[in-house]
Amino acid sequence: MWQHILSLVLSIVKPNHLYIMKKIILTIILSCVYGTFTFAQSTARKFTLKNLTSPESELTVYLPTEQAAAKANGRVIVDCPGGGYSHLSMDNEGHNWAEFYNEQGIAYVVLKYRMPNGDRNIPLNDAYQAIRTVRDSCRVWHINPMNVGIQGFSAGGHLASAVCTHAPMDARPDFSILFYPVISMNEKATHVGSVRGFLGDGRKDENLVKEWSSDKAVHRHLTPPAILILANDDKAVPPATNAAAYYTSMRSKGNQCSMFCYPSGGHGFGFRDTWKYHEMMKMELRQWLKDLVLPTDSALKVACVGNSITDGHGIDMAEINGYPAQLGKKLGKDYYVKNFGYSARTLSNSADLPYMNEPEWKACLEWQPNVVVIKLGTNDTKPWNWEGKAEKDLTVSMQKMVESLRALPSNPRIILCAPVPSKDNPYGIRDSITTNYVIPAIQEFAKKQKLEFLDLYNNFGDFKGQMQSDNVHPNEKGVIRIAELVAEKINSPAPVQKKSKKSKKK
Repeated sequence: MWQHILSLVLSIVKPNHLYIMKKIILTIILSCVYGTFTFAQSTARKFTLKNLTSPESELTVYLPTEQAAAKANGRVIVDCPGGGYSHLSMDNEGHNWAEFYNEQGIAYVVLKYRMPNGDRNIPLNDAYQAIRTVRDSCRVWHINPMNVGIQGFSAGGHLASAVCTHAPMDARPDFSILFYPVISMNEKATHVGSVRGFLGDGRKDENLVKEWSSDKAVHRHLTPPAILILANDDKAVPPATNAAAYYTSMRSKGNQCSMFCYPSGGHGFGFRDTWKYHEMMKMELRQWLKDLVLPTDSALKVACVGNSITDGHGIDMAEINGYPAQLGKKLGKDYYVKNFGYSARTLSNSADLPYMNEPEWKACLEWQPNVVVIKLGTNDTKPWNWEGKAEKDLTVSMQKMVESLRALPSNPRIILCAPVPSKDNPYGIRDSITTNYVIPAIQEFAKKQKLEFLDLYNNFGDFKGQMQSDNVHPNEKGVIRIAELVAEKINSPAPVQKKSKKSKKK
């Protein structure tokens, strides 16, 4: 092909220009060959799949070489290009990023999603299915199903953040990369076209506007780590009411989030190398990805179920410093620990705020854990919860919780914990009820159900030195102590379940 092009050009060029033209053409050919060669060095395969939701939705997959992928723990990123929910910028905010990620050993998937035209479920379903397809293909594509990220630009950033805040756990990413994202669905604070495309007539419904404004939908522990990249002079999507609002919400809830706001660049710079801060952005994003450590694909998933003590009340950045996070550090790379704690919740379903009524419990079941650590019962001791309610319902509620876990395909190992000690406090929590009723009930139930029991109460240790001033919530030392005890229990061999002997027929 190159010979034909060269002959054609030479036939129309004047003789005195032949030497210069030959050099130019040779340089172009070598550049193209070199570009193809370097791309091939980091990309093993490129192919396109139809998304299962519709023939109009497609996935273009760029897989890195096995050598490159080995460095990145099977990481993969699903990309959602922007376009105001009216069209898609498939190159600048899509395909042009493939080499950047593949050279780091990261698999890259560009999602061509359908336009909502007022029906938000259309692009949402395309994005949910894309994440599911990636995870379902993990063995064939040599990727890690627990290291799946999502990337989005502008309206695609809104779609990506909506997936992070609303998707079921099997379709929820493990991290997100959001470029100048539309976050708010309030027309006065964001890109109007994106709101009208996504919500349609629903934009007049205050509840829908709030539900799909991603900063309002951030959930403690359940919304994955994020990096936001934008320019301060963005006039299309105001940074203060969008990207900065998402960052503020993530940070206030203790979730991991970083934001890089460059002085200039406007909106839609994507992967353009003419943008002044292009190389700096690549360097900082590459470092952020390098610092983001996620478990290996063979890691056992540990779900920490509990109330405010598990949630991390009073612990700044609990997602990093709370007891489940400390537990993850102690267990190491062979375990993936996730926090499903929710403050003020009770074990009893008859009390004021039952844990099993919350989205954390649903998310825990969807996550399919291999180990579940349950630390509930403290809030059940409050007078308005205990008398006539939790007192009668505690065992029944435990039974329902355990049955739900035992029904999971993952068949998790279940560890029931005694609450930690508490003393005089402003919440109405009574230590005497904990010791005389709650702990014996949990211990007896664990024995009958052949479950593991962990006595956090008597093994907690230095109460004064490990508690916050409210005498209920552990401080930084206290959460480390809980993590030590739980890690020791998990690392000990699980008891072997003895099969009952069948009576022999005579």
